[in-house]
Amino acid sequence: MTQGGVPLGRFFGIPVRLHWSWFIVFVLVTWFLAGGYFPDNYSWSEATYWGIGAATSILFFASVLAHELAHSRVAQAAGIQVNAISLFIFGGVSQLAREPGKPGAEFRMAIAGPATSIILGGIFWAIFFATEDPIEPLSAMAFWLGYINLSLAAFNLIPGFPLDGGRVLRSILWWRSGNLRSATRIASTIGRGFGYLLIFGGIYYIFVDLDNLFQGLFLAFVGWFLENAAVGSYRQVALQDQLRGHKISEIMTRDCPAVSPRTTIEELVNQYILISGRRCFPVVEDGRGLGLITIHNVKVVPREVWHSRTVREVMTPMDKLKRVGPDEDLSSAMQLLTDEDVNQLPVVEGDRIIGMVARENLLAFVHSRAELGT
Repeated sequence: MTQGGVPLGRFFGIPVRLHWSWFIVFVLVTWFLAGGYFPDNYSWSEATYWGIGAATSILFFASVLAHELAHSRVAQAAGIQVNAISLFIFGGVSQLAREPGKPGAEFRMAIAGPATSIILGGIFWAIFFATEDPIEPLSAMAFWLGYINLSLAAFNLIPGFPLDGGRVLRSILWWRSGNLRSATRIASTIGRGFGYLLIFGGIYYIFVDLDNLFQGLFLAFVGWFLENAAVGSYRQVALQDQLRGHKISEIMTRDCPAVSPRTTIEELVNQYILISGRRCFPVVEDGRGLGLITIHNVKVVPREVWHSRTVREVMTPMDKLKRVGPDEDLSSAMQLLTDEDVNQLPVVEGDRIIGMVARENLLAFVHSRAELGT
C-alpha cells in the first residue's frame, strides 16, 4: 500500500488508487445488497445473493471510476495534468495539477462526469429490460446499477460547490462576471447550505425513525463532508488569487548553506542540521547543483552507518527533484506544494539551486498582505 492508497493501475496514463475507506464501503454495499435488497425482492440461493452482491459492488465502483475518468479525460484535452484518481468512501476524486484557466473548460470538465453516469444508467437499464425474464440475477444487478448511476448523476448535479453541479454553476457565474473568486464564493455558499441541509436532515431522520439510524448518520456525515469541502475549496481559490501575479523570487530564502557531496551524514547532522536548525540543504560541487538532502533522507539511514555514508549516496538527485523557477508564479508553487504534499521546494535556475521556497513563506506573505489590507 502506498501513501495515497492501493495502486489499481493506470488508465489513459492516470494512476488510479483505492483509499482504505473504499474497502469499508465495498463491504457495506455488498452486505446491503446480499443481505437485504436482493433477498427482499428475489428468490435465489444464498451463494447467488452474495455472488451477485459482490459483482454489483465492483461494477458500482467501476461506474464511479468511469465518472471520474470522464472528468479527467476532458481535463487532459484542456491541457491540464491529472496526477491521480482516488476511489474512497464518498466515491472518487480526480486530482488535477491546476484549476481550469477558462470557464468553458470548467463547464466541460464538470458536466462530463454526470453525463457519463446518465449514459451508464441508460445502458444498465437497457440490459435490465433485455434480460428481465431469461436471466433474473443479471437483470436485477442491471436494474440497481441503472438506478444508482442515475442517482449519482442527479446528486452531483446539485448546484453546490464542489459538486459537479456547483462547478457548472461556478463556470456560468465566472463566464458572466469574469471573476473566478466571486463565482467560487457564491457556488461554495450554496454548497455549504446544501451540506447543512443534509446534516439537519440526517439528524431529523435519526429521531423520527431510529430503525434507520445508520442511514441518518451517513446522511449527516455526507453533509458534514460537503460543508467542509465547500469551505476548503473557496479558501484554496482565495489563497491562489492572493498569490497570483507575484514571483517566487519575491519570497524565497536565498541563504541556503550548501554542502559537499563528500560530506558524511554524521558531519551533516552535527555541523549543519543541529547548528542551523534547517531541514534541507543543496548539494553542490564546483558551483553545480547535484541535488538536495533533507532530514527525511537522513532519517532512513541507520544511525550506526552515519559516519561512513556520504551525502551523495542518500540525497535526492537534481533530475528527481520537484522544483520551481524564480520567475514562476507563487500560485504555482502553492499548487505544487499541495499536490506533492511537501513543505518546501528548491528554486532552480539552470543547474544551480539558488534558494528555497517553503509553505511557511507563502503563508507569511499572505498574512502580511491581509494585515496591510492589500
